Amino acid sequence: MTRPTRTWLIVAAVTAVLATVVSFLVFLNAVPQPMRVAEPLVSVPAVESEEFQHLQSVVLGSSGNAGSRIEILENGEEIYPAKLEAIESATRSITFETYEYWGEEIGGAFAEALAGAAERGVSVHAIFDYVGSVQAGRDKFDRMEEAGVNVVRWRQPSWYQLSRFNYRTHRKLLVVDGMVGFTGGANVADPWKGNPDEGGYRDNHYRLEGPVVAHLQNAFMQNWLNARNELLHTTEYFPLLEEVGDLSIKVVNSSPREGTHRVRLMLLLAIAGARDSIRLATPYFYPDDMIMDALLDARERGVSVDILLPSAEHYSTAVREASKNRWGKLLEANVRIHEYQPSKYHAKLYIVDDYWISIGSSNLDNRSFRLNDETNAVIMNRELAATLVAQFERDLEQTETYDLEKWGERPWTRRLVGWLTMTVGWHL
Repeated sequence: MTRPTRTWLIVAAVTAVLATVVSFLVFLNAVPQPMRVAEPLVSVPAVESEEFQHLQSVVLGSSGNAGSRIEILENGEEIYPAKLEAIESATRSITFETYEYWGEEIGGAFAEALAGAAERGVSVHAIFDYVGSVQAGRDKFDRMEEAGVNVVRWRQPSWYQLSRFNYRTHRKLLVVDGMVGFTGGANVADPWKGNPDEGGYRDNHYRLEGPVVAHLQNAFMQNWLNARNELLHTTEYFPLLEEVGDLSIKVVNSSPREGTHRVRLMLLLAIAGARDSIRLATPYFYPDDMIMDALLDARERGVSVDILLPSAEHYSTAVREASKNRWGKLLEANVRIHEYQPSKYHAKLYIVDDYWISIGSSNLDNRSFRLNDETNAVIMNRELAATLVAQFERDLEQTETYDLEKWGERPWTRRLVGWLTMTVGWHL
């Protein structure tokens, strides 16, 4: 065998080994864990019944926390002032977790507020998803760290942990002194400032008090423990909390690490328990086939289904077309799909039978159900549901309804884009 031939064989062998190793790493890191629940949920009691409440508590791991209250915050003009005011009032501790973080106005304001709290002696811990905060200037993190804020850039990608590109914290949490908590759909970035009439995103956030706050704090602590191997357990973070309202609120956490995908299971239970109406508001709609089938089953039972989404100009073309390719059966079943026109729609709100409510960070897509860390809160209360239904209906007044005729007239180019994107549907 000549030397050139031997060299070529060695190069080919090394290349093959490297290609195998890379493929193996990509496969292990990119393919999500099993969905766990793969069979339809049947004979689920109505969401209003005691049997449903019992089933939900057992299956999702805990019952609701009585004695809490909630304040609805609408759009950046209400959300950011309330959160910044809470940070500025802190005396003992602040825990903060977000997906998107950037922008000179909003990102800068939160950097200053968190840094100011640390400088006056408040214990401040903050988790920023690495991918979601990659646009933020280094100066903001320097400002916080120099002031004494304990900063984590969560899941910074590395060559040996490729899943960090894919698994993200999508939670939006702020807890002040262990007594006041915030969660909802809004990130911390300039596109959310103001209101839809001014071009700001349409979104909801919620300020909570009472026993439920300890469970929001626990959601933060799960990721802090994973990031720093440190359990923040003192009364600075977990004070005794008195009942301050009449709401029972259940916190549902979901994480790809645990493989249980509780937010997905939460929604499957609620859809199966629907008897009258389902209202779903989300900025991203690409659920798995089982949730799509659950919605169709609900329609067969005579349940009305309304889905509120962003309009075309406020949605990634590829993801939207992939989603739209799957709308045919929904539209044929008279599921009503509405597209919000004034600005980007980013609220996440699920209401079943004007009674069961879910608020929080999860979108209606595979990414939220299988790949992200998410935190939602479930409340079963007619008065609060009536308020949120009225809000939902007001938003519907600024939508255009997408019908079956329009779906059938889509150009083939759009359908092709959708089919190509659907090949990575696990990750949408």
